[in-house]
Amino acid sequence: MGFTSAGAGELQESAGLYRRIHHIFTTVSVYERVKSIPTSARHMGKITGDNRVFLFLQGPHGPFFHLLGKMLERAGASVWRVGFNAGDRAFWFSPKSYVPYRGTLAQWDARFAEIVAEKGVTDIVLYGDTRPIHAQAVAAAKALGLGIHVFEEGYMRPYWVTYERGGSNGNSRLMKMSLNEMQAGLAHTDMDTPLPPARWGDTRQHVFYGALYHWFVMFRNGQYRNFQPHRALSVTKEFQLYLKRLLLMPFQALERGVATWRIRHGGFPYHLALLQLEHDSSFQMHSPFNTMTEFLEVVMRGFAEGAPKHHHLVFKAHPLEDGRVPLRREIKRLARELGLRGRVHYVRGGKLAALLSDVRSAVTVNSTAAQQVLWRGIPLKVFGRAVYDKPEFVSTEPLATFFSAAKRPDHKAYQDYRRYLLETSQVPGGFYSSRGRHQLMRMVVDMMLTADDPYEALEAGTAAPRQQLRLVQ
Repeated sequence: MGFTSAGAGELQESAGLYRRIHHIFTTVSVYERVKSIPTSARHMGKITGDNRVFLFLQGPHGPFFHLLGKMLERAGASVWRVGFNAGDRAFWFSPKSYVPYRGTLAQWDARFAEIVAEKGVTDIVLYGDTRPIHAQAVAAAKALGLGIHVFEEGYMRPYWVTYERGGSNGNSRLMKMSLNEMQAGLAHTDMDTPLPPARWGDTRQHVFYGALYHWFVMFRNGQYRNFQPHRALSVTKEFQLYLKRLLLMPFQALERGVATWRIRHGGFPYHLALLQLEHDSSFQMHSPFNTMTEFLEVVMRGFAEGAPKHHHLVFKAHPLEDGRVPLRREIKRLARELGLRGRVHYVRGGKLAALLSDVRSAVTVNSTAAQQVLWRGIPLKVFGRAVYDKPEFVSTEPLATFFSAAKRPDHKAYQDYRRYLLETSQVPGGFYSSRGRHQLMRMVVDMMLTADDPYEALEAGTAAPRQQLRLVQ
């Protein structure tokens, strides 16, 4: 997400306005609103939205944010939505609570503070916290003492989504939390750990809503002249890639099935490299690489140096990989250069579980799919910042040594970690399918209305009980 630049004078004027609004809001409004929230609501007694004003920013493609806002209104809260393009407007079906933003990125700080003051906002809600408009809003909201509700794809997707306060992924509280602290929190629960999902429940819906969103931005965006996408590609190119991905899904599934069968029945030991979307915020903001090709080269050089010569390397693409990065071509080029021809394979998306059945080890930047690797007790090495990067179960060995003879992770430690996430920030459901959204809202609205964040609630013994997961179609 981005906007065209403003001049130096405009920047200075906006900054001054923001400081004035910030002073007024922090010295009067926040204090009065916090005092007015019922004590029972602040301490997990009566769950209510009274005296709460939620400001929604950009959300996942589709109607989830609109439905979440309606549920919060039924709980007594007031809800507003800021839209930055026609795609945001298309999926918010309440015109009276919609606030269009047509300014530049440089003007956004000041306009955000104005909206907060005008509407009496107590909380902001967003999907992902690293795109520029969200990063600016989060910084301002922290200064103003607002509640910050961050949604993200599940750390153990596909049947869970992530809900945290203040930040997610590399900005999550989990990054600074030790395993000992998590184990202490688990003293409040004896939940059995559900099996990890082996199937992405709503990929088709995800791709469909993505294509529809970008169609609106491409053909109905006349009122948002300053809008620029937060990714490098143009909106037109994004739409074309989503549409291509949607149309080719049946053919790619066939190709994937053949490639997986050949690996499973090839009779060779193999290691797995879990790829990610190069434009994804986790890769861009929380990894040492600028491009996926850099990661490919590091992995293949380490494999060539350390792996036994009869071992193979399998690159598993992200389920939503759309071809904007020529991964297959780059893998073939590096295989030729490093003398690895015939020992390197590429698989398009699809189920990960089938490939994990016989794998020796796995590497990734910081993919959430690594959670399935760890659950099975498979050695894992990561290169970026990840919420699961704990020394008890993620390798710290040099890459060549890792490929030569990786040490197994502490499986009991990972089971405790996984249980902790399932009792806190991982909420059953999904953003894109109807059943997934319904399942998600059964729990997440109450979590948003309580004073404690998911981790504090577990420590305080006030977290709602988690039920065994049901299949989400």
